[in-house]
Amino acid sequence: MIDFPNAKINLGLQVLSKRLDNYHNIASVFYPIPWQDVLEILPAKETMFTVTGLAVPGNTADNLILKAFSVFKEYTSLHVEAHLHLHKVIPMGAGLGGGSADAALTLSLLNKVFEANLNTEELENLARKLGSDCPFFIRNKPAFCFNTGTDLEPFELDLKGLYIFCVYPNLHVPTAAAYAGIKPFEPELSPKDILKMPKSEWRKFLKNDFEESVAKNYPIVNDIKEKLYKNGAFYAAMSGSGSTVFGLFEKEPLLDFSDHVIFTSKL
Repeated sequence: MIDFPNAKINLGLQVLSKRLDNYHNIASVFYPIPWQDVLEILPAKETMFTVTGLAVPGNTADNLILKAFSVFKEYTSLHVEAHLHLHKVIPMGAGLGGGSADAALTLSLLNKVFEANLNTEELENLARKLGSDCPFFIRNKPAFCFNTGTDLEPFELDLKGLYIFCVYPNLHVPTAAAYAGIKPFEPELSPKDILKMPKSEWRKFLKNDFEESVAKNYPIVNDIKEKLYKNGAFYAAMSGSGSTVFGLFEKEPLLDFSDHVIFTSKL
């Protein structure tokens, strides 16, 4: 069985406070975009995990897909094995949630392949064990995300008919380094308040708290953002802790970003 884990963008990302467990409380609206990996899961005599496409760094045993399989088997008590194959397209460490999407869709696919009959809430709870962004991808609909990012509230936002242009400048920004440049604070307006304003106001009020500190070390982030604005974006920002920068357009953009990875689509 095949599915297509997709990326997300952050529309606003506020780092509100540091918690006693050393995690941070955040506020952000996640929005799914059609930049997709390919994931196939088949029953097998023994478990095997293979990858094509972009190289996936790190120890294979630590991959979130295999962790998701382990969590699924522990919860369901099913003694099953599978061949899990990932064709990686979404850049890693890009602020797009690609790894989290792969993990969440692994849970959803395993539920279908092995007919475990887990409901949406159960899948979300399992996804919370895997990472902060993972629960979002179970429903995969616009959501206001808060606390550490694992708590979700449905958010009505429809960007259909608009165009998105994403630029990944081949820079991996370590999450710890991104947080090191942040001074948490709670602003008067949350992203869900701002997104209810006219789109013309988003540029003024809708901020990603990581963007300023990341751009100090990687000025190309600001360069990309300004180029998107100069070419007609009504809103542009860095996604997550970086380094992908995206622009939203009323009309299809025609832009040249040589030496960078780009993705563009009608939403």
